[in-house]
Amino acid sequence: MNYLKILFDLWKLKRNEKKTPHQISTLQNQKLRCLLHHAYENSKYYRTSFERAGITAEQIDNTPLSKFPTIDKPTLLSQFDDLVTVSDLTQEEIRRFDQQEKPDRKPFHGKYHVVHSSGSTGKPGYFVYDKSAWNSMLLGVIRGALWNMSMSQILRFLLQGPRIVYIAATDGRYGGAMAVGDGIDIVGAKQIYLDIKTPLEEWVSAVKKLKPNMIIGYPSAIKILAELVEKGDVNLQILRVVSCGEPLGASLRKYLENIFKADVINFYGASESLSLGVESNPQEGMLLFDDMNIVEIENGVMYLTCLYNFAQPLIRYRLSDHLTLQVPTQKNRYPFTCAVGLLGRNEDILWFYNGNGKGEFLHPLAIEGFCIEGLRDYQFRQLSPDAFEMLAEITDDSLQKTIQLKMLQQMKSILKEKNLNYVQFYVSFVPEILPDPKTGKKRLIVVDMEATA
Repeated sequence: MNYLKILFDLWKLKRNEKKTPHQISTLQNQKLRCLLHHAYENSKYYRTSFERAGITAEQIDNTPLSKFPTIDKPTLLSQFDDLVTVSDLTQEEIRRFDQQEKPDRKPFHGKYHVVHSSGSTGKPGYFVYDKSAWNSMLLGVIRGALWNMSMSQILRFLLQGPRIVYIAATDGRYGGAMAVGDGIDIVGAKQIYLDIKTPLEEWVSAVKKLKPNMIIGYPSAIKILAELVEKGDVNLQILRVVSCGEPLGASLRKYLENIFKADVINFYGASESLSLGVESNPQEGMLLFDDMNIVEIENGVMYLTCLYNFAQPLIRYRLSDHLTLQVPTQKNRYPFTCAVGLLGRNEDILWFYNGNGKGEFLHPLAIEGFCIEGLRDYQFRQLSPDAFEMLAEITDDSLQKTIQLKMLQQMKSILKEKNLNYVQFYVSFVPEILPDPKTGKKRLIVVDMEATA
């Protein structure tokens, strides 16, 4: 992308922030109808799916999105070749490309960006972006990373020469790593990648050499860099921290803000759409990019329609994230839908069952309501259908008894409110919460049902 064109397109995208909710809704509907027509005309799967739902080409413009059929990941895997709207994409070819080619940012056929995603099926899923979709997504990522900055502030920041460190899992076709890398390239910034598996002394050496002024990555990985700063191993002057890839809890956010003395931006994306939303102020909540996607909640289930990907249309695609939506009003600072409540996937939820087999869930992020001074990070280990242990990492060992007492008292109250009085809860203090060595991400939930067997 031409540098001046990038700035012009970014300016146009940022103009949406000043529109009214009605104007965003109108723009969203225009993009939606264009996508629906394109899918009907160019995708065998969607044409058949729409017609089975009784929707013809003439009815597309007047049929509410809620009347269109939904799709999930198993269907995407089984119908991939019929779903895509281009003739030179097959799932088998992409799988071969993924297995045989080095996992870098090289596009498939020189024009398709392939994001690898695995799920509970064990089979890799592939989300494909053509050049137009990839560029649209990158603009959304740049806007989110530089959220709350005016164009003049962005220009000054870019002229100063951003030096960006990206800390996450970087040894695969991960959407975040690919998007961040390309986004950094097109704005002409200097960058280094720190893989979560790399020894810490190599981190220290690389960071000292680059002297980054911006950090992007998994919050659990950024926390490790923050600890190096706190110990005095490295000295950094950071202007902005962008957290992505994992839920960012309030305690960890506060810790990162205190250590880096910088704004912390919580970016929301998924392989299905790498640019979904942003949170800069926890009181405002997570703002969803309604000018790029449509998010629906129906019977507690989240459905995503990505408005900028025409090569592999995802229309009412089921995601396992859990959230509730708050429609914007004229009083809100931005005209975007707010995701109220907790963001997390099914695998980030604890399920408990009483003696009668009745189930109830507890979301780990509910603990953020504690706001306990000195609690830096945490992880839940489920021991049985009616017991769990919380591994806690604290800033000061002298606070251990106080923190433990508060956690026990307040967790008891939360469990009571959820009718989970029968659940047993323990607190164990550990020196550090480590990421999963396979994924590089910190797991909120570790299931260890054999621990007490």
